[in-house]
Amino acid sequence: KKEKKKKKKKKDCKDKDLKKKKKKKRQKIECSDLINSNGQSISASVLSPTDSTSAGLPPLPFDITHILAPMVGASDLPYRLLTRKYGATLAYTPMISSTQFVRDPTYRLRELQLCQEDTPLVVHFSANNPDEFAQAAVICQEKYGSIVSAIDLNLGCPQRTAYVGHFGSYLLDPKDRQLILSIVSKAKQSVSIPIFVKIRLLDTIEETIALCEQLRDAGASLITIHARYRASFERNGPGARDGPAILDQVREIRCRVKNVFIISNGNVITYEDVRKNMELTGADGIMSAEGILDDPALFLPRHYYQGNAENNNTTKDQLPKDKERTRIISIPNPSPLKEMIVDPSLGLTASSDMEGGIDNPNNNDVKKKKRKLLKKMREIEQIEQKLKQSGNKPEELQQDQQDKLKTKESVQKELSSLLSKEKDVDKGKEDSNNKGNIDTQQPPQTITLGELCDAAPDKLSLADEYLQLVRRYPVVKLRTAIFHTRRICRDLLNQYQLMEECIACSSLDEIQNKIINKMKMYQKDPSKFHFDKQKAETEKDALERKRLEESKRKKYEERMIRKAKREKRLDDIEYYLRQGAEVPTAEFVQSMKCLSKEEQLKRWKDGNHSQHCLAFHIESGGCKRDRTCAFLHVEARNSNSFVEGDEVAG
Repeated sequence: KKEKKKKKKKKDCKDKDLKKKKKKKRQKIECSDLINSNGQSISASVLSPTDSTSAGLPPLPFDITHILAPMVGASDLPYRLLTRKYGATLAYTPMISSTQFVRDPTYRLRELQLCQEDTPLVVHFSANNPDEFAQAAVICQEKYGSIVSAIDLNLGCPQRTAYVGHFGSYLLDPKDRQLILSIVSKAKQSVSIPIFVKIRLLDTIEETIALCEQLRDAGASLITIHARYRASFERNGPGARDGPAILDQVREIRCRVKNVFIISNGNVITYEDVRKNMELTGADGIMSAEGILDDPALFLPRHYYQGNAENNNTTKDQLPKDKERTRIISIPNPSPLKEMIVDPSLGLTASSDMEGGIDNPNNNDVKKKKRKLLKKMREIEQIEQKLKQSGNKPEELQQDQQDKLKTKESVQKELSSLLSKEKDVDKGKEDSNNKGNIDTQQPPQTITLGELCDAAPDKLSLADEYLQLVRRYPVVKLRTAIFHTRRICRDLLNQYQLMEECIACSSLDEIQNKIINKMKMYQKDPSKFHFDKQKAETEKDALERKRLEESKRKKYEERMIRKAKREKRLDDIEYYLRQGAEVPTAEFVQSMKCLSKEEQLKRWKDGNHSQHCLAFHIESGGCKRDRTCAFLHVEARNSNSFVEGDEVAG
């Protein structure tokens, strides 16, 4: 009995010690929101590298420290300009298909909209063909060389469309290693501007380090590491496709891979996260996607934190000192585009809706106005001729003819102004035949740091600025304008129960008048807002339905993987995810349009396209469900598209 008591006492002591250790560990973890590959938190003292392995490299001719990430439907021209104003030093375009960019000038004009002040800029391509990627890089350098600073290869996209189209993170399999290295190498040989690559983590740190070294040797000057694992339909836990980024692996790569710039991407919501990420990883720069969508002014504190030892703990909420507030900051003064495809979904029709409306090839209102004015002048000339024949007797003219004569001076003035502008535009186009859709650069604007800091916390002001930029550059889809408004003003939209109205807006004017202006009114006079309980319940139900729709695709993928496992297809658990996944050709889609609905469905299934959305390809307006659709939305391929083994294996 005594022995048992002794043993129990010893065990209790051990348990107490263990609890104390765990408590200390928890306290340590609470000091940091960064985790390692085992899901454990890591502290600054563990991660701080002694030196950077890019220190010996000649610096790039632009600042790579604070970067706006490439985002489909989000890193558009107006938003890039907004984030540049508030501190971003470098911006990426959304992902662009190198295949379509090379072959389709209309696609090129629609997807790559630039102005001289949108620099330095990295054009971000998806590619699985070395020749096409190199051609795309050559076009960018030759046509947009004054703006485009680098070309980036997407090896990080985890979306299902990337799996089907065989690009993005699905090119990181060992069997495709030579392909991606040849893509980088060919582009490097074809252009003088740097080639960048954006990747995700591989299954082990050693594999990722080997990949980075191979990409560097192939010609990559900079590698952005999205510190989450590459896409897998089975991956769970820390660093899976979503969730916290694994920043200790970025630090390991930074310390071991020499002679290449490393950018860290992940775990950035506030500027304090930016500072902490930079210190802990030792990266040459920080890229933000989610954080900068919620706050376009995320990087603004770099102006008053950088190089100031006293402000080491400064965050965006702790504003700069009075002496710093008067510092002059240069911000872009965006120039108009020479040529652009105005997106009709924005509902902008009048020439006054946009900058440089006269030179917009899609602006029919201006052309109509010119025709009407010319017609009026012809009518006035005919009346004058008649007056001359009658011996200058105005009384012989009808009243409406006399009224028209009185308008001659104003019509002449208006027409002269219109023709003068048109002449200037034509001259400008002649002068810039080799400059694509880019105008000459405007001198930068200046603003004090204090003014920027005062404007940054006002979300309505930021959304207003963005919408004004969209009016000036109406090249984005309406859903992109709605998306940014939702992200920037999310808290206010929820507070004033306007989220659903925002999503339902059918034009840019509606966003401004029904959403932004209404929220300004509520802020000015809170008594005008009345909380609607019934509306709150309806919105809650709608959100649940949306989540259900968005989860359908994931559930389907999980079912197909379970089915493969049941049938012992352990070497190819994605077997059923390929059934019906073949991308339809453009010719096949065209031939389907004249068939009945029943025939369309039958041919679609027989053609091994059953995972693809029929409405997306056949309907004139595309699929109305958009991102909530459970089927795949992938552009139809032509006869030259890359398809591995006649299948879209990832």
